[in-house]
Amino acid sequence: MNFKLTIQYDGTDFHGWQLQGELRTVQGELTRAVSLIEGDRVVVNGSGRTDAGVHAEGQVANVELRRDITPEKLRAAINGNVSKDVRVLEAKVVSSDFHARYSVLQKTYVYRVVHGPVMSPFWLRYAHHETRPLDLDRMTRCGRLFMGLHDWTAFSAAQADVESRCRTITQLEVTERDDERGRSAILEIKVSADGFLRYMVRSIAGTLLALGRGEIDMPVVARAISEGDRTIVGATAPPGGLTLLEVRYQ
Repeated sequence: MNFKLTIQYDGTDFHGWQLQGELRTVQGELTRAVSLIEGDRVVVNGSGRTDAGVHAEGQVANVELRRDITPEKLRAAINGNVSKDVRVLEAKVVSSDFHARYSVLQKTYVYRVVHGPVMSPFWLRYAHHETRPLDLDRMTRCGRLFMGLHDWTAFSAAQADVESRCRTITQLEVTERDDERGRSAILEIKVSADGFLRYMVRSIAGTLLALGRGEIDMPVVARAISEGDRTIVGATAPPGGLTLLEVRYQ
């Protein structure tokens, strides 16, 4: 049977999603647990890679098993054999042609920023800290430049094992709200697309933050998008503020 897994994890202590030898990764930990349950080597396929330090509230994976097991028992067995910073929220049987990576229609990430003089310890692992004033209106207007199909060379890692750097962004929102627990403002940059390149969301977030601080202007951002010039965009934002929110399928 082919099982679809919905997964959450705190990425702080992982070296990203993808298997990397002896390094601790989310895929590695899940693959070890499911192989133990199956009694044979299996590989858990994720919807895509998340980098070291990046979190997930709605990562999706699939795994094919020969063992006769219910989704509920599989979920319980996996969670009983992995550390508490990763959890399978749901397991369900899906068709044999479902693949967590190749069946994706859209992914949504959010980059969170604590915007204020003090960083609450409750957000320390899950948000970036910005003490300087930010022009949210400029950030929102600039966000519209990113909409649609573009070549994202200026907003991705220099080394990327992909055939094309073109992706279509379908949503980009910049919002700010009061957070009662942290007693500060939380700024969120939410981005949806048909796919993402390595560092793409963090680079977009870093550029929008630089623009919000007045360090660059909108024509520079527009030129970076059109010309693919990585040298004129803002610094890539740190990984801890980034979370994979949702993966959508047909």
